[in-house]
Amino acid sequence: MDVARLIEIYLEHLQARKLAANSLRAYRRDLESVAGELVELTGTGADRLAVDLVTASVLRSAFARFAASRSASSVIRAWSTWNGFFGFLVIEGAVSGNPMQVVPKPRNAPSTPKPLQGEDTPERLLRTVAAGARQARNPWPERDLAVLATLLCTGVRSAELLELTVGSLAGRAGDRRLHVHGKGGKNRSIPIEDTLDSLIQSYLESRRVRFGDRLPGGEPLFVDHHGEALRRGGLQYLVRQSLRAAGVSDRVQPGAMVHALRHTFATRLAEDGASAAEIAKLLGHSSINSSQTYIDVTAREQRLSVRANRTLQVLGELSGG
Repeated sequence: MDVARLIEIYLEHLQARKLAANSLRAYRRDLESVAGELVELTGTGADRLAVDLVTASVLRSAFARFAASRSASSVIRAWSTWNGFFGFLVIEGAVSGNPMQVVPKPRNAPSTPKPLQGEDTPERLLRTVAAGARQARNPWPERDLAVLATLLCTGVRSAELLELTVGSLAGRAGDRRLHVHGKGGKNRSIPIEDTLDSLIQSYLESRRVRFGDRLPGGEPLFVDHHGEALRRGGLQYLVRQSLRAAGVSDRVQPGAMVHALRHTFATRLAEDGASAAEIAKLLGHSSINSSQTYIDVTAREQRLSVRANRTLQVLGELSGG
C-alpha cells in the first residue's frame, strides 16, 4: 500500500481518539513533510510511494534533509510522529518492523521558562490595554483585557484558551473555576479569583451589547470582532499589538509571544512560594519532572496558589473592585 493512503488511515485512527484539532494538524504536517522528502529521494510520485520503499536508509536520509532547516525540537516532534506511525503500521500488519529505531533522534536541550521580562511588565500591559491604548479599527478593550488577564492569571496554553466555551466558566461568583480541556485530552479545573471573574463578566456583557446575542454554554468564550470564535492568528495578533501598545515588545524573549504569558504565570507563582506540585497541577503538566510522579493538590491549595499571584492585584484596580 502507498504511504499517502497509510497516512490518511493513521490520521483517521488519531481522530477517533478525539485529539485536539491543533494536534491533528501537527501530525499531518510532520507526516506529509517527511513524506515529501521520501518522494524526492525515491523519485516516485506522492501517490505511488509504496511503504516497502521506505527503508531505514531512506528514512535516515529523509530526516537529515528535513532537519537541515528546522530546530531540534521540530525534528524530535516529527521523529516521534513517524515512530508512532510505524508502530501503528506494525500493529496493523502493514509492515514487519519499525525502521525508526535506527533513525537518529536529536537530543532536546532542556527548555527554560521565557516569562515577560521586567518586574512591572504584566501590570503595565494590563493597564495599557484597559485604558484602550491598543490601536484598532474597532476597539474592544474589554475583550482584549479579559483575554490577556486570563492568560496571565490562569496559565492556560493558547490552544486551550481558544477551545474554551462560555460553559467552561463554572461555579458561583466567589467560587468560580475554569474547566480546561488540556493537552493530551487531560482536563483540569483552575480557580478563578473574583477580580479576574469580574473582568470576564464585563467582557461578556460588552459582547452582548455588541452582538445582541444570548450566550449559551456551547458558544466560544472568546470571539473576534465579528462574533466568531477567536483563532490562533487573531490571538497572536492581539497579544503582539497589546505588547507594542504598552511599549514592552522588547521584553518578550525570542520564541515566546503568547506562551510568555503562561511562563509569567508560572514564574510568579514560584516566586511567591507555590510548590512545584501546585504549579504542575495548575499548568496541566503530567509530571513535575521526568523522575517524579505527579502529586495531587487539593482545591484549597490550588486556590491559595492562584491567589498569591501578584498579577491579580492589578485586576482589582482595573475592575473597580
